[in-house]
Amino acid sequence: MQGIKGKPLLVGNDLPAILSGVTFAISGTGVTLALADADSPLRAPFVLFFLFVGPASGLYAALRGLEFTTRATTAAAGAVAIDLAVAGALSPLNTPTANGGVAAIVVVTALLFLWAVGGRRNGRTLSTRRPDRVAGPLREEETDDASPLDRP
Repeated sequence: MQGIKGKPLLVGNDLPAILSGVTFAISGTGVTLALADADSPLRAPFVLFFLFVGPASGLYAALRGLEFTTRATTAAAGAVAIDLAVAGALSPLNTPTANGGVAAIVVVTALLFLWAVGGRRNGRTLSTRRPDRVAGPLREEETDDASPLDRP
């Protein structure tokens, strides 16, 4: 895409990185405000933004190999499920706090991102298969034309 003077627009190419940076800044601000117990009018919206976007982006990064809409839908539903699971795990405690819930979501999100990075570092993602687990004949004696039912 080109701008008015024929120069390529950088925003079109860098838009995902810019949006990721803005998302990280808003989420980080929300977590910092929540854990610091700051009285700010931005605390609630930024924390709610983090509680949804944090696990969703972690799941989105971990679900490589799927189509965009499938990854986005699964990540959104998974984020809601993670939030509900954390709330359900904290509810039996005598004194559940918002800070404990935010800290638990931070830990879950960090683990999801580490899982996604670790999978890529090993050269595998969720969609790649290991050669030793591929279905079908692997040995020479299984490659003959006889069906498995004809064998003794």
